[in-house]
Amino acid sequence: MTATRNRAPEGDPISIQNGRLHVPDMPIIPYVEGDGTGPDIWRASVRVFDAAVERAYGGRRKLMWYEVLAGEKAFNLTGSWLPDETVEAFKHYLVGIKGPLTTPVGKGIRSLNVALRQLLDLYVCLRPVRYFQGVPSPVKRPELVDMVIFRENTEDIYAGIEYAAGTPEAQCVLDFLRTTFPKDFEKIRFGTGDKVREFLAMLGDGGDEGAVEVGIGIKPVSRLGTERLVAAAIQYAITHRRRSVTFVHKGNIMKFTEGAFRDWGYALAERAFGEHVYTWAQWERTKAEKGEAAANAEQREALAAGAILIKDAIADITLQQVLTRPEEFDVIATLNLNGDYLSDALAAQVGGIGIAPGGNINYITGHAIFEATHGTAPKYANLDRVNPGSVILSGDMMLRYLGWTEAADLIIRALEKTIAQKIVTYDFARLMTGAKEVKTSQFADAMIANMDGE
Repeated sequence: MTATRNRAPEGDPISIQNGRLHVPDMPIIPYVEGDGTGPDIWRASVRVFDAAVERAYGGRRKLMWYEVLAGEKAFNLTGSWLPDETVEAFKHYLVGIKGPLTTPVGKGIRSLNVALRQLLDLYVCLRPVRYFQGVPSPVKRPELVDMVIFRENTEDIYAGIEYAAGTPEAQCVLDFLRTTFPKDFEKIRFGTGDKVREFLAMLGDGGDEGAVEVGIGIKPVSRLGTERLVAAAIQYAITHRRRSVTFVHKGNIMKFTEGAFRDWGYALAERAFGEHVYTWAQWERTKAEKGEAAANAEQREALAAGAILIKDAIADITLQQVLTRPEEFDVIATLNLNGDYLSDALAAQVGGIGIAPGGNINYITGHAIFEATHGTAPKYANLDRVNPGSVILSGDMMLRYLGWTEAADLIIRALEKTIAQKIVTYDFARLMTGAKEVKTSQFADAMIANMDGE
């Protein structure tokens, strides 16, 4: 059994030349429907995509869908959670889309989503977060949330360099630290049997002989990895006329990883985008030379002339401030773990992860996989019940990436209109007064009908 359900359809592959995508009128788009509720939401979403493209282009353009396998479905059919043929299809056709995938339990691939990002070097996790009028929200002013998160996708702790406690690999790292960097080794509280025994003796516990059990993880952050993410975020801000880019980091504690991310980001912004931006690093230099009043005046003048403000914020403070003053954040560039926390926290402010889209992109090679950002929710599988919003909005992102903005605009207007009519799936209906609860497939029907009303 191969990793594809069918042979590739008629159509043409997307290509990239001189950094620009070349999209044929009938591009072949690999897709993975996903596990659990994936088939339900994919069936609804693909009808929305096809309807939008048909209405926008009158049959002149068409998405040629090509099913490839990953996750539980792939394992059941091929014995592999992520067949090589699937990765090759995404590589060859450049742009694809996927539903939620089961993460294998036990040994093997730690995460199928992370594996795809690593294998294709999809270094940007793009997560736009905005509010649709009428969606139930736990905050008072969800309409103030309009942010685009650029989350670094390949480094930080998601690189997966981790060794289990008590293994020879973990002990090797501990031995290296003890002999090469003894002062740093002293910071590992229970890195030797003597320390373990001493602590257990304090507790009056004689049941352990002092085994060293310390899990080890390594957090790589590189200048190149930082610069390509920051460049993508700033270019996005310029193209879409956004006001600011904020580097979110924990550099006050992790000075040589997250602190370096901030410093490299400022340096890249000034070096590569100097005529388009004003940075807080510039402000600090002017303050040191001429005083705070001069620095403030310089910043006001630059922003009045249309410069994008490049600033930074500590990660924990950011998680507070996106609640208390979300209007101060626009484009956000951040590391992998921070971005994971932040994107889900922001999704909660605008209605939940069920309506949060995502894209994983390499802007250099053109490769991109757009995806649902939620889990598989297997208890709702085959019930035609769950919200397809995450996949639908990921498809909107994909169409915009292809340059098919007319079709993408139809999807957004139809979604807005359908929610305004209070035609929603159960997750929203239970929180809205006067809502009409519909099935997943019926929500797609309503969206398509609202396209016809354009």
